[in-house]
Amino acid sequence: MTRDDAASGIGRRTFLRGTGAAIALSALMTGTAAAQGRPAPAGGGYGPLVPAPGGELLLPEGFTYVAFGRTGEPMSDGTPTPGSHDGMAAFAAGPNLVRLVRNHERGAAPAFASPSYDPQAGGGTTTIAFDTAAMAPVSTLPSLAGTIRNCAGGPTPKGSWLSCEETFTGLDVPVPHGYVFEVPATADAPVQPVPLKAMGRFVHEAVAVDPATGIVYETEDAGLSGLYRFVPNNRDDLAAGGTLEMLAIKDRPQYDTRTGQRVGPNLPVTWVPIADPDPDSSDSSAVYNQGHALGGATFARLEGAWWGDGAAYIVSTSGGDLGAGQVWEYRPRGNSGGQLRLVYESTDRDVLESPDNITVSPRTNGLVLCEDGGGKDFVRGVSTDGEVFPFCEVNGGNSSEWAGATFSPDGKVLFVNLQTPGVSYAITGPWERGAL
Repeated sequence: MTRDDAASGIGRRTFLRGTGAAIALSALMTGTAAAQGRPAPAGGGYGPLVPAPGGELLLPEGFTYVAFGRTGEPMSDGTPTPGSHDGMAAFAAGPNLVRLVRNHERGAAPAFASPSYDPQAGGGTTTIAFDTAAMAPVSTLPSLAGTIRNCAGGPTPKGSWLSCEETFTGLDVPVPHGYVFEVPATADAPVQPVPLKAMGRFVHEAVAVDPATGIVYETEDAGLSGLYRFVPNNRDDLAAGGTLEMLAIKDRPQYDTRTGQRVGPNLPVTWVPIADPDPDSSDSSAVYNQGHALGGATFARLEGAWWGDGAAYIVSTSGGDLGAGQVWEYRPRGNSGGQLRLVYESTDRDVLESPDNITVSPRTNGLVLCEDGGGKDFVRGVSTDGEVFPFCEVNGGNSSEWAGATFSPDGKVLFVNLQTPGVSYAITGPWERGAL
């Protein structure tokens, strides 16, 4: 997204443990169903899922979709569209025009464009210009090539996409991986890839950038993972270096967030330094081990991240007593280290299982979560009254993860990716009818 305050208002949510989904959000304003003591309408106000015109997706009545950018389709320069579509963000590019920067979580394979960071790496990004009035792509071009397993990332205040490698390889191979790369949303040709080594070399997932300070919060997708922050020397030039730190809970060294947590209480935070963010090691936990030794906290598979209303919202895909997922909020507090609190923990896999990417509706501040579970996956919505509801499903079911959910800046189009077989969807309809 281009709006750094796209989730404005989300920090005023109060997430409380409830039955079933183990989540309830307090009403953000008077006039909501919860505030008036009435039950919220089913399906986030949208009703049940039905076959949408075209037949590929199940959506609420009145919603339609356009499928585009399928794996193998020729892009504007003739290059076949790479597969394994993943994280994505939408940037304003003019009247009725957005630019989507889309990750491709591919591994070892010839690079699909040049210049490339590693000629033997098949991941990277593509950039799509999309006309939201015509509901059609205008152009698609490669924008980053020669990277590996580009899973998620995040938009920056200056209008670029930080694409993260969800991998780690030792320096005994020709080209090391495990870095973050920056891609301007305006790029019309593959950028010269520059690994942002000061931001750390580990199994990256997503980032969330604080627009007030330029600090970048980074997630790590591992069974034992840390939450990091990168404090840049120059917020407008991340390649100019900076310092990397790992979150720790004040006076509770090596705190384990994975189980035994309660929704609500604030945990005061400190940050411990990572002395060697780019370790010469074959150990994928080399950065985590540095921070943990100094008291850093442990999370379970940190994946999606989004910034809004002065806080970073972080998804732990397998956290919680059930292992079905948690959502954490980190909020900076003046000169202190800030505060961390658990705002969500799933206790029912039928309601939500293994949330991954997260985004926020700029229209209502409702949440959108992409599932990456072991069975049938949904794009789920979460209303500001606390209802978790299915919003999108493959017609006939699917075992592939959803990824890259992001709204157009005006909130009228939801873009989302189905990783396998690799296709992007633009969804629109009567948003005003419900929670998103």
